[in-house]
Parts: sequence; structure tokens; C-alpha cells
Amino acid sequence: MTSYRQPGVVLTDHRFSVPLDHADPAGERIELFAREVVASGRADADLPWLVYLEGGPGFGVRRFNGRQAWLGRALQEFRVLLLDQRGTGLSTPANRQTLPLRGGPQEQADYLAHFRAESIVRDCETIRPRLTGGAPWTVLGQSFGGFCAVHYLSTAPEGLRTVLITGGLPSLDATADEVYRAAYPRVARKVEAHYARYPQDIGRARRIAEHLAGHRTVLPTGYVLTPEAFQSLGILLGGSDGSHQLHYLLENAFVPTPGGETLSDTFQEGVVAALSYAGHPLYAVLHESIYAQGGRPTDWAAERVRAEFPRFDAAKSLAGEGPLYFTGESIHPWHFETDPALSPLRETAELLAARTDWPVPHGGARLYDTARLAANEVPAAALVYHDDMYVDTEHSLRTARAIRGLRTWVTNEYEHDGLRAGAPRVLDRLLALARGED
Repeated sequence: MTSYRQPGVVLTDHRFSVPLDHADPAGERIELFAREVVASGRADADLPWLVYLEGGPGFGVRRFNGRQAWLGRALQEFRVLLLDQRGTGLSTPANRQTLPLRGGPQEQADYLAHFRAESIVRDCETIRPRLTGGAPWTVLGQSFGGFCAVHYLSTAPEGLRTVLITGGLPSLDATADEVYRAAYPRVARKVEAHYARYPQDIGRARRIAEHLAGHRTVLPTGYVLTPEAFQSLGILLGGSDGSHQLHYLLENAFVPTPGGETLSDTFQEGVVAALSYAGHPLYAVLHESIYAQGGRPTDWAAERVRAEFPRFDAAKSLAGEGPLYFTGESIHPWHFETDPALSPLRETAELLAARTDWPVPHGGARLYDTARLAANEVPAAALVYHDDMYVDTEHSLRTARAIRGLRTWVTNEYEHDGLRAGAPRVLDRLLALARGED
């Protein structure tokens, strides 16, 4: 362990060895990284632990500076563990560079089958006794981290003191098809709200898409920007300032050159920053798998379901006179052709999309034990965003009703990034809810 300081905090880096497959504890092991944070002057205090599970899948935990955002509120009463979930950050990262060490696409897919919520929760339960001496801890789950927290309640509630969830109550039984069938209308509402705010962007978006349809465009990083890839900039619309980010990106799209107008370097750089999966490839590779249960393949659900919503078809939009609709949080087969960070993993992704035998605890086929959730005794609170683009509100509220004792805060004050935007106030209210003080 290595300890060091930032303003107001003491940090300690931890590394843990855990089984790749928790069903085979004597088999291969991988390394996890986590950063302990405690308020200065309290490093030796006997404080309860809070473990933070980042959104995703596939994102390493946020690197804070000092007591930023919600962390400052948490440090008033907790010792905090910021965990890089397996495959992310410094926890045995899985990407186009490292995965070939496993072998070919089939070996890579078999390996990544152990990187879903069930394995992340088992990792937490392996780590917890080493840090807490066996005492339960509080879990704060953001987005996909909330999915993991609900799985935690399903499988190991004895390890939990309190559960706090922001924008991450999953449907307990929806298929991937049902998830995306609910998602496209939400995305359409976000696009329409954006165009109502910035009507000038209707023409700008069409002009850019028309240019891309007529000109093969390869960005400086090798990313191939097709009309469909351009549409996926709609992922920005789920954040608190995402509509404004998209607007400012579109207004810088074209510059004059001796050969005529072309896409500006400023625009291209912004697109790469928004669309590249180089820093979080598992988000794309494993995204639909987080909904896989019941022995069904996901089979590129977002791509198949999109056909039911023709307004999202770029070619049809450009052939007509209507606005171009951006897409949202969805992964498509073409992502593995346009993004150089993903193209070496195309066959692996195909195998995962076809997979039906995802490992689930206790030999079951479902990610969530509804009977255990209905009998839950762990204090729990969840922030549900009224019109969340990423997680369906009705699905979340149905799940909230299925978890005994869980208290909800439903609001349109924040978008999906409310934990970041609302910072200390959000965490403070969730803690009060879980404790029955609000």
C-alpha cells in the first residue's frame, strides 16, 4: 500500500488479488485497484466504509482532486473506497491492446463473460472483509453502479449497511429489446427539446449528415465518421449541459479551404472526444450484456429495435425534409467498424451478442432475486430522474416498488449526471432518505 496526501485528504492505494471466476476460487486470478480516501486528521479514526461504484459499464472510477463534488460530503462520516471495477482503470484493464493476450475472439469473449455485475459484486465481497474486518459497508452506485448495487441486494445483503443509488435502478426482468424499445421515444423527446431550444441546429445537423453521406470522412485518430456515427452524438443529450455542448459543437462544423468548405479541425476534435471508446472500450463491448438474463442473447438489440423507429434512420431523414434525429446510449455493430479502438474486438463483440450462457450466481438464469428484494432489510434510497435519457423512469419506479423499504427521490431538477451536478446536496439527501430522516 502507498499513502500520500492531497488538500484535505489522505489517499491510500490498494491492490487486491481476486479470482477471475468466483465459482473457481482456485483458478486464474486478476488484480483489482482501489483508492482509499479519508479526511485529513481522521486517518486513524474508526470510520464506517463507503464504496463507490462508477457508472458504465467500462469506466474507471473518477479521479478526484481533494474533496471535490460529493466526496467532500461523504468524508464527513465515511472512509471512502473508490474502486476501479474489473477491466477498467488500473484493475487488469481489458482493451484492444490487452485482450489478445487471452487468445482469439472466443477466448476473449469467454474471459469477458466474467466482467458483469455479478463478478463486480463478488469482488466487493472478497475485498470487504480485508478492509472492514467483516463489518458491512455502504454502497453508493451511480448509473450502472446502481445496477450492481441492486444485484448486491439480491445476492449478498449481509455485506451491506446502506445502499444509495443515483440514476441506476434497473428493470428486474426487461429484455434488452424491451429496454431499447422504451429508450428510443425518450431519446426522441430529448432531440426535439434540443431543436426547440436551438432551432438553427436542425439545418446544421442535416448539412453535416449530408456532407458525411457524400464524403468518406476519416478523423485524425482513424475514426470513420459516417452519418450514423454522427447521429450518436445524441449521447450528449442525457447530461445536464449536453444540449449546449452539442449546439456549440455543431456551430463550429465547417471552415472554408482552397478546396471548398470542409469539416473543421475543431469540430473533428470535439467529435473524437465525444465518440471515441479508446478510454472505455468495455462500455461498447459489454453494454448490452448488462441486460442479458433468462438465457436469451442480446443479438444487437439496439440495432434491431431501431428499425421500429424510422425517424432514427439517417438515410430516410436525408431523403425527406424532416430533422435528423440523434441517437442516444446505444451500441451498434457499425461501432466496431468506425472506431479504431473497437475494430480489433469486432468478432469478440459478435460472440458476446450471441451468448446465452452468462454466468449467474447460484446457477440461476436471472441477475436479480426478486424474492430477496421483496424481503429486503437493508436501508436503501434511490434518486430517480424524472425524464432520464439513459435509464427508463417507469422501469426504475417499478423496481423501486419491488424492493422492500427502498425510498425514492424523483426529480427533474437534474439529468443523469445529478450526482456530479448536485454534488453534496444529492448525497446528503439520499443519506437522509435511507435513514428515514427526510
